[in-house]
Amino acid sequence: MNHTTIWLAIRRLAKSRGLSCSGLARFSGLDSTTFNKSKEFSSDGTPRWPSCATIAKIIDATHISLGEFAQFLEPDNENY
Repeated sequence: MNHTTIWLAIRRLAKSRGLSCSGLARFSGLDSTTFNKSKEFSSDGTPRWPSCATIAKIIDATHISLGEFAQFLEPDNENY
């Protein structure tokens, strides 16, 4: 798992639920800009990682297990 795959997993989860990333954030009780592309890196180019609390909120809101979320991390999983 790396920075790129965690953000890809979030986008895949959103898509699997018929949501945009902003929609997934709102659905999960987060600010609508939480998963904007601009949030993936700081202004100096340092990768920003979503917090454990943020990941927990999207898992809880979408009623999936951590194992199910992990499936979205698979780099060759193009089903989403």
